[in-house]
Amino acid sequence: MTRIREEVSIGAPPSDVWRAVHEDLEGLPRWADGLKRARAMGAPPGKGSRVLYELELGGGMRVDLVLEYTGWDRPRRAAGRFADGPLQGNWSYTYREREGATDLLYEMDYEMRGLLRFAGGALRGQYADGIRRGMDRLKVYLES
Repeated sequence: MTRIREEVSIGAPPSDVWRAVHEDLEGLPRWADGLKRARAMGAPPGKGSRVLYELELGGGMRVDLVLEYTGWDRPRRAAGRFADGPLQGNWSYTYREREGATDLLYEMDYEMRGLLRFAGGALRGQYADGIRRGMDRLKVYLES
């Protein structure tokens, strides 16, 4: 398994950060690097729900990921698993309020499957960089 761990401090309350990350699916492409579209699959985001993320990776490669929420403790922690697509594993967002700001921690343990596992090393670095850029863009998005 590959592990990604990214942290960012954002000058906004946890409820605003939570909304941008988990509830404003139409707004996600404004800050989530490589995300073309996100949509709920049935029920709105919450424990047990699924969200389809349509990603465009480098070189015009398109990937669809389905994330399933297994934990939903608004606005402290959201967790889930990759339910369908070329990744398997788990992810979580942990929110900590600090002096009018939010410390956001994203953690993910994953393996690539299908055709992506053959591109392994190159895509692993690209995916980790995309997560890092997305966290930076989320900060700029919420603080502007």
